[in-house]
Amino acid sequence: MTPQREKILHVFQNLPKGNHLSAEELHELLEQRGESISLSTIYRSVKLMARMGILRELELAEGHKHYELNQPYPHHHHHVVCIQCNKTIEFRDDTILKHSLKQCKKEGFQLIDCQLTVMTICPEAIRMGWPSALPSDWCCTRAISESKPN
Repeated sequence: MTPQREKILHVFQNLPKGNHLSAEELHELLEQRGESISLSTIYRSVKLMARMGILRELELAEGHKHYELNQPYPHHHHHVVCIQCNKTIEFRDDTILKHSLKQCKKEGFQLIDCQLTVMTICPEAIRMGWPSALPSDWCCTRAISESKPN
């Protein structure tokens, strides 16, 4: 474990529940804290930590990967994502995990991660006439209000 990887892991261990970071967001956060870790080192480190099962690599709707700490059961969760505004909701469903564990056991595999990402359109986008009536830069008010710090 290099000092840079320890700093990266520390960020993920202290993220508020429900937060996910891209490599770029992680780099920006570390720079704001005065940490000098190159973006290429961050990319390599989060990829390695995801392969090791320390981080979860998430495919959300923004076109790039996000990462979060890989929490064991009972903190295991899945995601519902609006592909229009990127609003992400976490949810638990133990049957998904149980089915995955059963299938892994049957095949002799070791489960490292189990994630379901449900791609959706939020109710506000539908009310606004998604997809044809929405301007390309539209973002729902729920996503805007939730991105502002409290």
